[in-house]
Amino acid sequence: MGGKPSFPVQPLPDDRIFVVTGGNAGIGYEMAKWCAMMGGKVVIACRSEVRARKAIEKMQEEFQSEKGKGTKGLTENPKLAVEFMELDLASFTSVLKFCDEFRKSGRKLHVLCCNAGICYSHGRKTEDGFEMMLQVNYLGHFVIIAKLLSTMRASGQDCRVIFTSSIAHDSGIFDLNTLQYDEKFEKHPELEYYSRSKLYQVMQTYEMARRFKDSNITFNSLHPGLVDTEIFNEAESCFDRCCIGCVRKIGAMRTSLEGATTGIELATNPKQKGVSGYYWVDCKQTMSSSTSRDAERQKELWDKTLELIQQYLTDAEKTGLEGK
Repeated sequence: MGGKPSFPVQPLPDDRIFVVTGGNAGIGYEMAKWCAMMGGKVVIACRSEVRARKAIEKMQEEFQSEKGKGTKGLTENPKLAVEFMELDLASFTSVLKFCDEFRKSGRKLHVLCCNAGICYSHGRKTEDGFEMMLQVNYLGHFVIIAKLLSTMRASGQDCRVIFTSSIAHDSGIFDLNTLQYDEKFEKHPELEYYSRSKLYQVMQTYEMARRFKDSNITFNSLHPGLVDTEIFNEAESCFDRCCIGCVRKIGAMRTSLEGATTGIELATNPKQKGVSGYYWVDCKQTMSSSTSRDAERQKELWDKTLELIQQYLTDAEKTGLEGK
């Protein structure tokens, strides 16, 4: 990758298990592929089995290509250990089913990459009644973590949770009274709600890192840069489409691999063992917004979040979130 941020390619233990939400495309695809190419067992958690199968087939082809180039540090296995599990973050029914099936499989879980997300909702709410970006980007991942914490705590040392957040969190407004919009959607700028969801992820990182500081699980969030992925395909306004087109034309967007670099580093580098509670940009610990670092607001968000999702958690899972 020349002078750009990079991650070390080195063999991973072949029993190390990764889950990457949205691992069938974009940043998640590269994260899943490289974790697998280094020898990890990877679960791609996404909505479409057809798209996931095509992604896995492409990964296998690119793995053979990397081996043909003599890339060092790749697994000696003849094929990548990647599989699909269905997950629709916009449906808590799907989220609960995914978590239940994962636990019943008897797998351990060492690295959970909370990567899937959307940038446009067009005023839609989920079947559960939540603002779409709030649930897909934040609440859905929160429930997955809560339900799989016990699995991670029983999976041995060096377990990691990684959030693909965004520098957009800087402009996120912290107002729990308008966590959900109750008026006409047009009164709430769409990208404002995207920024809020990303702010919540960074705040969750800090709160969870503090609660689980003496555990085997670490929590980190990252900004991948402005990456040319499918997340922009839902743009509808002429202004947004024009801006995206101009940025693409001048080559200011990163590739998916460039955007995934920090996430791959956090997921695979042994040097990141025990490192927790940071916001990362270009593989470096960076200062996030002052709002995101406000411990009192982090606790307020935590309490409000539990109020919203409590019906989806068991008493044991609620207790587990206390860090005990």
